[in-house]
Amino acid sequence: MKIDMERGQPTIDAEDLAGLLNLTPADVRDRMRDGRITTRLETGEGDDAGKMRLSFFHDGMRLRLTCSKDGTVLKTLRTKTDPR
Repeated sequence: MKIDMERGQPTIDAEDLAGLLNLTPADVRDRMRDGRITTRLETGEGDDAGKMRLSFFHDGMRLRLTCSKDGTVLKTLRTKTDPR
């Protein structure tokens, strides 16, 4: 799996993301459009320079993808988010 970083904005194939969130690709597209899936992009500094972390938040879950500069996914982590 790879994240496309053209024009400085991350893009992931809905099919890839759907499998990680236990949704269909159509559900992913719909939920991203209406804000039920949100994202955060962080870029590495210091020892992590050249890496990025892309997080998706949906229905009490966080999916974190740690990627190399070219968008190759190095690590995937799924956790429940704090309900506060």
